[in-house]
Amino acid sequence: MMTSSRMTGEMLDALVPITRFNRGESGKIFDEVKAAGCKVVVKNNVPTCVLISPERYKELMEELDDAYLLSLALEREATGSGKTYTLEEMLAMDGLTLDALDDDDDEVEFE
Repeated sequence: MMTSSRMTGEMLDALVPITRFNRGESGKIFDEVKAAGCKVVVKNNVPTCVLISPERYKELMEELDDAYLLSLALEREATGSGKTYTLEEMLAMDGLTLDALDDDDDEVEFE
């Protein structure tokens, strides 16, 4: 468990005054974001945006998707609403099979 003084210290380390961008320190700030994972940009002592690394953004989006899907599943389970399907049944609805998914010879063309 993290102590409150450690949390406060980490929060203060994450703050970036907007004036650092005005001084041309954006490259250094982006390096700090890459190392720390995120920074909070402050303008007039008010947080205005959060800078996060692409890796952390991807992780957060995946966690959000997982949480949404879990909430849907729990709601369906609790209410008993909606029929459930196996993977094979879902594929059959679209005229597909597991073997067809494994076939690497199929090509998709984009226009």
